[in-house]
Amino acid sequence: MPMAQIASHSREETLALAGRFAQLLKGGEIIFLRGPIGAGKTVFVKGVAAALGLKSSPTSASFSLMKEYKNKQCRLFHIDLFRLEEGEVFNLGFEEMLEDERAIILAEWPDPIRHMLPADRLEMDFILKEGDERLIALQSFGRVSHALLEGLCKAANQ
Repeated sequence: MPMAQIASHSREETLALAGRFAQLLKGGEIIFLRGPIGAGKTVFVKGVAAALGLKSSPTSASFSLMKEYKNKQCRLFHIDLFRLEEGEVFNLGFEEMLEDERAIILAEWPDPIRHMLPADRLEMDFILKEGDERLIALQSFGRVSHALLEGLCKAANQ
């Protein structure tokens, strides 16, 4: 399980990092985003969506659980399972998401679905530091997510 850490010193840096990360996505990736409220998870999702050229900007999906954004090249599923337990997440359409090779799944508060999705995933833990600083701890599980982790670390150093 390869691991890495990336520092972000502002919202703008997090958006820029997400934009560079989006360039690595081909479809079929699963990314878990964890961290306290206000840590930058949704900001990261917004940066990915913007870089992928998706028209509408993601907002916190806490009240709708899942939102889909798509264009001709990809489908982005933004899942936010804040306040849900494992037994409450059935019938959200995971099977359909997983069958679509173009689907990119970004899941905030992912623990209730951890066992429902394939093991190959990139986990990102957003850790609050002083002011606008964040530390993003990354851990990859599988070949696809390991390539994402390596690419994101290279992108962060550019």
